[in-house]
Amino acid sequence: MGLALWLVASLMFVIVHAGLWTSKTGWHRPLRYAIAAILMSLPPFGIVGWASPITAAGVLFPGAGWYGLAATAIGLLAMTTRYWTITTLVMGGAFAWSATSWTPPSAPEGWVGIDTSFQFSEAGQYADYAQHMATIGMVKGAAGQGGTTVVLPESAFGIWTATAERLWTRELAGLDVVVNGGAIVIDREGYDNVMVEVSAEGSRILYHERMPVPVSMWQPWTSGGANAHFFANPAVAFAGVRIAPLICYEQLIIWPVLQSMLYGPEAIVATGNGWWTGETNIVAIQKASAEAWASLFGLPLVMAFNH
Repeated sequence: MGLALWLVASLMFVIVHAGLWTSKTGWHRPLRYAIAAILMSLPPFGIVGWASPITAAGVLFPGAGWYGLAATAIGLLAMTTRYWTITTLVMGGAFAWSATSWTPPSAPEGWVGIDTSFQFSEAGQYADYAQHMATIGMVKGAAGQGGTTVVLPESAFGIWTATAERLWTRELAGLDVVVNGGAIVIDREGYDNVMVEVSAEGSRILYHERMPVPVSMWQPWTSGGANAHFFANPAVAFAGVRIAPLICYEQLIIWPVLQSMLYGPEAIVATGNGWWTGETNIVAIQKASAEAWASLFGLPLVMAFNH
């Protein structure tokens, strides 16, 4: 399944760029490349628009926000012209300048992202009682060290139910802490991959994932898969802060993060569940992408992954 997804994604990339290729010089190539880049950033083609070069904006122009994004886009367009050598030198200089002062984004004060290492031996297996209690122990440990806002990985809560809510609110009683954890919520057609806010006072669904992983999660040709909410809830309030939520696959594509940035978030919360990735560097790529976007817009970043 993974190989099939990779082949389909590669084929879409090739079809879009080959279809727009031209041997004409002048303004033709930059314009066509711009169209290809936009198509690979938005649905439907953007669903598999992994690792776009525009992500480099956060490394080349940290803190520059939309201006840095525009400068990177202009640089990429200029690379298709006869001035590509000059552009290469300029972009290389920007990278060298950035590298001398690069500092990774930090979390807001009192916020803690907890990485876990829970393994799932078969598809469809979710958090059991032992995993819930182990995770609660981690949250209590973070709270004991001064953490007031804790972020847990995707799927940390498993299937979110009234029983799970009662367990967590009971265990958090007396603690001045609010938790953001990943879960799934089942409906008549399939399920939503969500972020849940929970404290001693209760819980609420914070965020419905806009783009689950195609094929393995999002299966529009049948029922039972994850729902895709493409352009819904780009920014949500959590612990009194307006956050840009990014779950797993959303960190690898373009439109979710840029849509979120339009709503002026105060922090980025990036979570994932990468236990199935084995010895690959997928999680590292997700983290690097999230750091690049947070750096570009000068925002605090909290990450939590299950490895």
